[in-house]
Amino acid sequence: MSIRIYNTLTRKKEHFEPLQAGKVSMYVCGPTVYDSCHIGHARSAVVFDVIIRYFEACGYDVTYVRNFTDVDDKIIQRAQKLNTDYKIIAEKYIAEFYNDMDALYVRRATIEPKATDHIAHIIHIIEALIEKNFAYRIDGDVFFSVKSFDGYGKLSGRKLEDMEAGARVDVDTRKHNPFDFALWKAAKPGEPFWESPWGKGRPGWHIECSAMSSSYLGQTFDIHGGGKDLIFPHHENEIAQSEAANGKPFARYWIHNGFVNIDHEKMSKSLGNFLLIRDVLKSFHPEAVRLFLLSNHYRSPVDFTGKAMEEADSALDKIYALLERVEKELPGAIKQASDADIYWQRFKQAMDDDFNSALGIGILFEAVRAINRLLDENRGTDAVDHIEFVETAVFEIKRMGNVLGLLTESWNDYFSKKRERALTETKIDPVKIETMIQERQAARKAKDWAKADQIRDRLAELKVTIKDGPEGTTWKVD
Repeated sequence: MSIRIYNTLTRKKEHFEPLQAGKVSMYVCGPTVYDSCHIGHARSAVVFDVIIRYFEACGYDVTYVRNFTDVDDKIIQRAQKLNTDYKIIAEKYIAEFYNDMDALYVRRATIEPKATDHIAHIIHIIEALIEKNFAYRIDGDVFFSVKSFDGYGKLSGRKLEDMEAGARVDVDTRKHNPFDFALWKAAKPGEPFWESPWGKGRPGWHIECSAMSSSYLGQTFDIHGGGKDLIFPHHENEIAQSEAANGKPFARYWIHNGFVNIDHEKMSKSLGNFLLIRDVLKSFHPEAVRLFLLSNHYRSPVDFTGKAMEEADSALDKIYALLERVEKELPGAIKQASDADIYWQRFKQAMDDDFNSALGIGILFEAVRAINRLLDENRGTDAVDHIEFVETAVFEIKRMGNVLGLLTESWNDYFSKKRERALTETKIDPVKIETMIQERQAARKAKDWAKADQIRDRLAELKVTIKDGPEGTTWKVD
């Protein structure tokens, strides 16, 4: 079964056929670096990270370009407010972006260009648009004429005549049409600028991505992606200016991820529910965040709630707990990849169908439950078919986890870090806990069950859960 992608451009699922056999060229709009990244940025980054990982798992050679918009109105405004240079603002938030993405195990793109490194190419495209009468100059500004491009609105499904009918009076009355957009902006006092045939100025937002994508992927490439909020006007404008300048189709498949809501409400600074990635990671393991973000189909919205994150955190515990159990109960059993295929093909079928990570995660947990059940039923036995099944299924869990960006740590490191975090948050003294557990063990040995239960209850009040096993008593902070 080949990969099928829901193409925003055609509004239907299509079989993916790359321009070059075995290769994928993909461009995803990166951040405008004027502020810290929020959980919405995390979803887009994680979704496309998984898509790239899956293409690679299927044997494709992927060239992935994700840009930085490092000159823009918002960056300039932030720099002016702080009385500093726009470059300092951009560099600060590029560094923050990398810190957040590294923490979430989002891998670096193949190429990560900055808009300011492509000014010459941007000017070249604008010159072509003016020459072909798709753009016009007014003073030192250059605008794209949306009426000149017959296909305008084909991505968003909007009709220009309908938009014009409902348009407000535009502030800039110089434009031929209210929806004409800036390709080049004349320099204003105190703003960064570059020399151009139209005077000193800087590029508009949309033209930057057209220049960067074509610089590395060519005038036509396989996939363009981003959040749903970019469909109009950003991606619509990219198509118009790119196809007008080059006379060729731009991106062949368009992928857009859904939003992150906060407690059933749209995330907004005005509502005070704006969650930064770094703040979320103070309370939850990055893989739990990934698991949550992938728990719905990427095109659907996902609702960030405390309960949803606790469920993702608990689910992640179950995977790592299984790896711990297998290693302890069947030491040396998981030696290498098995040729058998129990869950991987079903996982592939889910991912082949428009990267359905939610269904894929369900298959992963089906494997976790099956192994736990088999270990329960065969405790103390060493049947070959039992060991072979576990060996194969665990390998496949790790294989699925690699696509999803999970299981990046050993179970021992995972639980050690989780305990350290919990102890820090709750300010529980681990020495006190160990002492209470020893007292409980002594009470159990003396068959003083009432005292043993009393100690267990006191531990529970401290949100400490204990588990008795053949190798002794273990504990964790809930």
